[in-house]
Amino acid sequence: MTSQTPPDPAQEILDIVDEHDRVVGRSPRGEAYARGLRHRCVFILARDAEDRIFVHRRTPTKLVFPSQYDMFVGGVVGAGETYDDAALREAEEELGVSGLPRPVPLFKFLYEGGADGRQTWWSAVYEVRCTLPVNPQVEEVAWHDFLPDAEVERRLESWEWVPDGLEAYRRLRVHRAR
Repeated sequence: MTSQTPPDPAQEILDIVDEHDRVVGRSPRGEAYARGLRHRCVFILARDAEDRIFVHRRTPTKLVFPSQYDMFVGGVVGAGETYDDAALREAEEELGVSGLPRPVPLFKFLYEGGADGRQTWWSAVYEVRCTLPVNPQVEEVAWHDFLPDAEVERRLESWEWVPDGLEAYRRLRVHRAR
């Protein structure tokens, strides 16, 4: 029996985009992160049948924001991939399910963060209902639970959240208040 080495996430090829989300090139993910090249990401708020939000703590081996909490599943959009396809792929991968309904697109925004402002990506925010039993990827998720909205709100000040997810969540609250 032969064991295969899992693909290196840093080598995944991404579309590099401009401030208007137009593709201007391609780069391996690790290089895009290191050089602060703008790319695309998806954020999917997953709710269970009881309307609770899937919350997780990232593993310490993640390329960005290791060991921090997130109320979204998601990740980078691969080169040539659509936001919608990436949202479904990432949600199924991170939740460890198949047959998930297609996530519903809500809005997009340009995230610009980090101490030097070099973390920048176009971010498409989605929502999906997951009534299947979840089995998150151990490479991605160190801890998880479905939490009621009020519990997530209570934890905003006491847990260390990924900054881009926190920004997406803040914008989601504004989007819903309209």
